[in-house]
Amino acid sequence: MKQRTLMVPLLALFIALTAVAARAGEITVAAAADLTFAFQDAAVKFHKATGDTIRLVSGSSGNFFAQIRNGAPYDLFFSADLEYPRKLEAAGLAEPDSLYEYAAGRIVIWVPSASPLALRRGLPVLLDPRVRRIAIANPQHAPYGRAAAAAMRRAGIYDQLRDKLVLGENISQAAQFAASGNADAGIIALSLALAPALESRGRFVEVPPADYPPILQAAVIVRSSRHKDAARRFIAFLKGREGMALMESYGFTPPGGAPASTHKGGE
Repeated sequence: MKQRTLMVPLLALFIALTAVAARAGEITVAAAADLTFAFQDAAVKFHKATGDTIRLVSGSSGNFFAQIRNGAPYDLFFSADLEYPRKLEAAGLAEPDSLYEYAAGRIVIWVPSASPLALRRGLPVLLDPRVRRIAIANPQHAPYGRAAAAAMRRAGIYDQLRDKLVLGENISQAAQFAASGNADAGIIALSLALAPALESRGRFVEVPPADYPPILQAAVIVRSSRHKDAARRFIAFLKGREGMALMESYGFTPPGGAPASTHKGGE
């Protein structure tokens, strides 16, 4: 009788574990480079909550867009630009009704801790003759690069700085140029400036969001994905309280939300 009583909870546990294993999957996420550190954290929390595993591939939104058009086997595409997911949707390469505007990005001027630059001056500080190289993402295919160029033009200094620009393939590479000393300053994503890898090595000040077009960021499930249920679970996780709090901790503004003032060591 005791043996039979023991079998009941063991059977229930086996059924529960089998159900979790059956629904758990691995998804390959093509994510804009500004999401690198945020999504590394998100992947850990998501796996703990669901059992699903994320294979994260970081890069430029424009390159991912081209790859998906050519059949790259991604399950989810998180773009730093709303237009790329919209174009995939229009071309029938995104799962219908899966487009999700997940955040608005923000840019900052970042310099190494030892830099003498007074960042409180904002973008005009980049005219300082001690600034010989400025890292930004390539505006041709990186939304953060386009935002940086737009902000410099609005400040009336783009033509004066054009020859100093060092272009990264994506915003993560631009941040690496600035952090490694290959550039004296960088205009990079706030999310990267807040990441431990850069936060401990430099200081930054935010470029006012009114000085550049909004960096509206969106995601879609790729139509050819074979793991659409797991992809939907990840989007649901990001829409939930834990996911939204994580994204805000990396400086991403919720869609339609007002950005908080951000300033780190700019004086």
